[in-house]
Amino acid sequence: MINKLISQILPHMPEKLIWQFSKEYIAGKTTEQALEASRELNRNNTLVTLDILGEFIENMDQAKENRDQYINLINTMEATDVKGNYSIKPTMFGLLLDKQTCSDYMRDIVATAAGYGNFVRIDMENSPTVDDTIAIFRRIKAEFPKNVGLVLQAYLKRTRSDIEAMLDLKSDEADLNFRLCKGIYVESPAIAYKKYEEINAHYLEDLEFMFQSGIYPGIATHDKPLIEGALKLIQKYNIPKDRYEFQMLYGVTPKQRQDLADAGHKVRVYVPFGEHWFGYSTRRLKENPAMVTHIVKALFAKG
Repeated sequence: MINKLISQILPHMPEKLIWQFSKEYIAGKTTEQALEASRELNRNNTLVTLDILGEFIENMDQAKENRDQYINLINTMEATDVKGNYSIKPTMFGLLLDKQTCSDYMRDIVATAAGYGNFVRIDMENSPTVDDTIAIFRRIKAEFPKNVGLVLQAYLKRTRSDIEAMLDLKSDEADLNFRLCKGIYVESPAIAYKKYEEINAHYLEDLEFMFQSGIYPGIATHDKPLIEGALKLIQKYNIPKDRYEFQMLYGVTPKQRQDLADAGHKVRVYVPFGEHWFGYSTRRLKENPAMVTHIVKALFAKG
């Protein structure tokens, strides 16, 4: 209850105060800062996926501006030595306002990355967006089969059937590439598993099905039991190290991340950045009040 109360109060505190915590988990406010953070991760044998913050926009002018920002990011990053790809959120391009234009803008971004032989991951957001996000993914993958992937959330009860329904997109020439995460949005028990053990069990079941089906998974978790479970599945099915990767959030469990990289596993870090960091930070607080304990510790540690 205390964490929940503080999570409601923190968004109304001065931005400078919130930034003292947020900067540990956000790579900066500019592209240059994000690229420098990415270079440092690369130096530690870790790949990146860059994400410009700013989902759930209010008008389509913002959607166009976001599309242009991503295209500029791609053109800028591809001229550097940074090793990584890109993540995009459909609501950042107007999914809830104009589905067709949103799809067109996302296609423009994937086309730009594909021109460099690179890859874009479409993030999954809350449950009302799932069907439209999958539909857009299908549309873009048909045109750029090697250059786009999707995020799936293990706590949604529909996820296994969604994976099965998308197997038709897999071919010998182009992988199905899914990032599997637990899921962070607050959802109804009618459509989402709520208990920790239940979510973990379905996560590993979904991951095992991906391995059995020849899908390339991004194993996105910081949870030690899930990492250990994933490593057992990799050993069980003798999965080559170029057929999966572990994915983690910027600033979270760096030692765990480095241990995996040092053991020879491919590791990719999700690198969020941009001017809209405040909204991102405060939304995450509301979605996950347990983060408050870490925030308060960070604030007191920094005086």
